[in-house]
Amino acid sequence: MSVHEVRLAGWSDKVRVFYTTRTGGRSEGPYRGFNLGLHVGDSEQSVQNNRRELLAKLPPRTRIAWLNQVHGTQIVEASDGLGPPITADGCWTKERGIACAVMVADCLPVILSDRAGSVIAAVHAGWRGLAAGVLESAVASLGVAPQEVYAWLGPAIGRDRFEVGPEVRSAFIKHDASAATERCFRPSDMRVGHYLADLPGLAQKRLRGLGLADIQTFSACTVDEPTRFFSYRRDGVTGRMACLILRNL
Repeated sequence: MSVHEVRLAGWSDKVRVFYTTRTGGRSEGPYRGFNLGLHVGDSEQSVQNNRRELLAKLPPRTRIAWLNQVHGTQIVEASDGLGPPITADGCWTKERGIACAVMVADCLPVILSDRAGSVIAAVHAGWRGLAAGVLESAVASLGVAPQEVYAWLGPAIGRDRFEVGPEVRSAFIKHDASAATERCFRPSDMRVGHYLADLPGLAQKRLRGLGLADIQTFSACTVDEPTRFFSYRRDGVTGRMACLILRNL
């Protein structure tokens, strides 16, 4: 099955959250499976067929806001992305029937909703965007008190697979030199002076610092499951999965 709905304890029944895997789909070669990315070199016809299949598995009359993601901090209103994709790394909406979507293949997808389910967002958080403040921008875009915001962190590269250089660690330590940030970086056994970074852990720390209390996470690592997930770190040339949130019509 390629499209999965997530049941999140305590979240409003006014919102629905989905994520995709690479299982099934029409794409071939290195994109084999349910690739949703038009920008990775796959056949456009295959991707459009996969996107139509995705729509068919979402609630009727759903419209998806796709983005051109650039590892930045720009967050836009989802209705702006219903035509050609616009450049941003997250989108939000208060409208029913619009799915906020982000594509990933190791980077962290972050799904947000307020307690009442009246405003939602989807965020693409690679290490660059995370260090630069994409989550802070996303939470601010919702226009509600951070204490009222819930978060779900979707499938991403795990803490034992994300080897980074010292510049990545420095970018986060510069923002916050606390022991909690330090614990998100362990010395790598593979290369001297490099670290294994806990991307979901870094995101959780940022969100808690903003005041969010309800943060739920997806436990699997995209790198470790090649039949289930696309992974850029593992394969280089590969497809993209999606995480989506929408308000019920």
